[in-house]
Amino acid sequence: MSDASFSQLLDLACGVFLLAAVGVLWRRRLTALVRLLALQGTALAAVVALLAAHERSVELAAVAAIVAALKAVVVPRLLWRTLAASGQPRETAPLANITASLLAAAALTLVAYAAADPLVALTGTTAGHAVPVGLAVMLIGFFTLATRRRAVSQVTGMLLIDNGIDAVAFLTTAGVPMVVELGVSLDLLLAVVVLQILTARLHAVHGVTGLDELRELHD
Repeated sequence: MSDASFSQLLDLACGVFLLAAVGVLWRRRLTALVRLLALQGTALAAVVALLAAHERSVELAAVAAIVAALKAVVVPRLLWRTLAASGQPRETAPLANITASLLAAAALTLVAYAAADPLVALTGTTAGHAVPVGLAVMLIGFFTLATRRRAVSQVTGMLLIDNGIDAVAFLTTAGVPMVVELGVSLDLLLAVVVLQILTARLHAVHGVTGLDELRELHD
């Protein structure tokens, strides 16, 4: 693969990766959030696959397959089950409306590019220039955690943060060891399973999964 083709395809994959995170703030339907997470997982796997092709690394290719399987297939399916158990199809009362959320996403992206500038200059590689995208997704994930109230939305924010961390790691180091990525992915998978069980139990016992309703029950 030529450097020009690698750069163009990497920019495309990173663009889809970032747009999926922005889409999470735009959509209110929880089913759409799960689809966007699957799209983002696919884009992240594409980033790793491009790095593998550019570096001619068999290990990176295996990591790309693991990322695709876990983040684009397994985790979204678990979230579908969590959504079915929650009985809540929409995010009804976020702390920030869609317009404010999109403006915040734009501001956080600018902050990410400004903060990552020294790191980009230090790496000096084509992949390194895309590092701000991963940092922006991390910040958007924290914003999602802070402003969304439904359990599935909270899980989505956590997964955005994890995907952003993975993207920064891959882009700055041209990939992480397969054992490390497998261990981190399995930890994340376990967390999603626990949250799925917890959401199902909350809905079965209290009939709600939103933070505000649960706080009212506590009061």
